[in-house]
Amino acid sequence: MATRLFHIANKRNFHRIGSMAYEQYKTRVIGAPNTLEHRVYIENSQGKVVSPFHDIPLFANAEKTVLNMVVEVPRWTNAKLEISKDEAFNPIKQDIKKGKLRFVRNCFPHHGYIWNYGAFPQTWEDPTSVHPDTKAKGDNDPLDVCEIGELVGTVGQVKQVKVLGTMALLDEGETDWKVIVIDINDPLASKLNDIEDVERHMPGILRASNEWFRIYKIPDGKPENNFAFSGEAKNKAYATEVIHETNEAWKKLISKAIPAATEHYDIKVVNTEVADSPYKVDTGSAEYSAIPANAPKPAAAIDGSIDKWFYLSGKPSNL
Repeated sequence: MATRLFHIANKRNFHRIGSMAYEQYKTRVIGAPNTLEHRVYIENSQGKVVSPFHDIPLFANAEKTVLNMVVEVPRWTNAKLEISKDEAFNPIKQDIKKGKLRFVRNCFPHHGYIWNYGAFPQTWEDPTSVHPDTKAKGDNDPLDVCEIGELVGTVGQVKQVKVLGTMALLDEGETDWKVIVIDINDPLASKLNDIEDVERHMPGILRASNEWFRIYKIPDGKPENNFAFSGEAKNKAYATEVIHETNEAWKKLISKAIPAATEHYDIKVVNTEVADSPYKVDTGSAEYSAIPANAPKPAAAIDGSIDKWFYLSGKPSNL
């Protein structure tokens, strides 16, 4: 009976945390989706723009059991959106390659991204440090997150999640962690507490996730991606250690303890909320004044080829 009451109280607390954070952040949208000009900034409850890389707290509760996740790509969509490291206040924008907007292809049976995909704020995969288990350096990005709950998120949404495990993609020789999480308000959240619970209650999602990351670049003429640990998903404890390591790396970045990183890796570290950061500015600064006003536009049309299915046998396709 005591255990049941604890879980009920804990669930209520999770819902309260989720509701508070939902009200705390909103988006400032510039331009039309599917264009080079499109940007999504994050505002706090006072309407002040904050950096989703630096200003939003990683942890949503004092116990550090609930984390904030910034949604970059809603499930079932194809536009490769990401937090911009090289623009002040790090708005979300669509990735560009050779002057063209990037979209992920539909590799049968998957359509677009198969989870709400995003990043943990206040984390950084340090490209100057080799991880002892993967034997590869970090990829210079905030830590990637795959949220597997039932609701489709929105670009720039700040979700409160619980950690379940992680996979370690080896992307062009760099460690690219993919942390598996679930929204604390999801109906299955109380049943999912570690990586083994995922297969029990959501059979197939880990296998599908492994396949998605392995093959998603093949339609663009690239080989399969590889994984550390033979593709095995590591448990919650391991994932939590990775999160804390990348949070410590971010602290060194934002405090200028790694002074060359911002210039060498083109990372914009200007922020408005990080106490004692030498890069902190106020709303009267030139950097802040340069942020555009809210000016959303209807989404631009995209080429019909983005909806094409690719049937893959594991080798690059000329389709």
